[in-house]
Amino acid sequence: MFKETDKEFSFETELLEKGAYINSLASNPETAPIYLTTAFNVEDLDDLQARYDVKGFCYNRNRNPNRSALIELVTYLEKGENSIICSSGMAAISTAVLSIVEQGDHILSDKTLYGETIDIFSKVLSKYGVEVTYVDFTNLDEVRGAVKKNTKIFYTETVSNPMISVVDIDKVADIAHLNNAFLIVDNTFMTSVAFRPIEHGADITVNSLTKFANGHSDAVCGSITGSASLIEKAYNLQVLLGTTADAFTSWLVQRGMRTMELRVEKQMANAEKLAKALDENPYVLKVNHPSLKSHPQHELASKLFDNKYGGMISFVVPDDKEKMNKFMRRLNIAHYAMTLGGYRTTLSHPVMSSHYDVPEEERLKIGITYGLLRVSVGIENPNDLVYDFMQALEAFA
Repeated sequence: MFKETDKEFSFETELLEKGAYINSLASNPETAPIYLTTAFNVEDLDDLQARYDVKGFCYNRNRNPNRSALIELVTYLEKGENSIICSSGMAAISTAVLSIVEQGDHILSDKTLYGETIDIFSKVLSKYGVEVTYVDFTNLDEVRGAVKKNTKIFYTETVSNPMISVVDIDKVADIAHLNNAFLIVDNTFMTSVAFRPIEHGADITVNSLTKFANGHSDAVCGSITGSASLIEKAYNLQVLLGTTADAFTSWLVQRGMRTMELRVEKQMANAEKLAKALDENPYVLKVNHPSLKSHPQHELASKLFDNKYGGMISFVVPDDKEKMNKFMRRLNIAHYAMTLGGYRTTLSHPVMSSHYDVPEEERLKIGITYGLLRVSVGIENPNDLVYDFMQALEAFA
């Protein structure tokens, strides 16, 4: 037994020592315990070296059993060689990018991204001599034309936030590798249930596990998956930056991911039905969802995602704040939330949330008008969901 002795110490010392270690056989529990400890004890220097030799658990910022368990799951799902687990999706994005670029490098990015990813590129990296160019990644000629000699990273989302455009990952990967650059893909919207970018040529996949992966809106977490060499670089930087996820969050996310396939399959099916209903509604000006044949990348999405089109929709209504507010108040099931991917249907207004600080001129170039609403579809009964949206849209009558 660890540190076992027959000597009885004083009250204030025994208050600290009794029950500190589990001395009975407690291996292989049905559910993994949560390792909230900041550190793991060793007997002596030889024991410490032995722990180092097998990359065992010593200090929480470096390694934690719950984080390692989640790493094993995410690595399998995303089909990489290794992963790291981060404290948020933004921590994953920033750690992945910073582990690759240096002063003087160039990032070629899709112009339609989550607003804070754009902020990292334009407001943070630019201060350290990293150049960024934004182009339409659905236009491969634009992509080819924007490559520079110092381009180090191509960056895109599988399905863009919030315009729900679809990028041909295979072809973009070919262009990146032809130019000796790395392709990083944010797979948050589609998840590994529907698409695995590494199987299509991506070098690194990042995920906000906060969203569809966890699915319960109760944990903030992110992941980076890729080759062993790229992940080692990201891990070494992560340890210094302190972007690691804590034990409880890692445990929560792994628990949530056990039902990810059940949830996401239902969310995608519901989204397809809701998108069709919205597309047929006279008060809706435009619907963005790859399941619709009117979507510019419908055929590409059908091929890439094997007829699974994702749980995210955006649609456009008239730029009338009063009627938009009335529409939101009339909704009984869907509700406003500054997040997405949970089991309940939520909506958001990109102009006032995800892209609030993107200049209006740039937003409009992307297609983000005041009347654009983004919907994260849940697992409710689809008929109830469609009914709720249709009756609420009468606010625009």
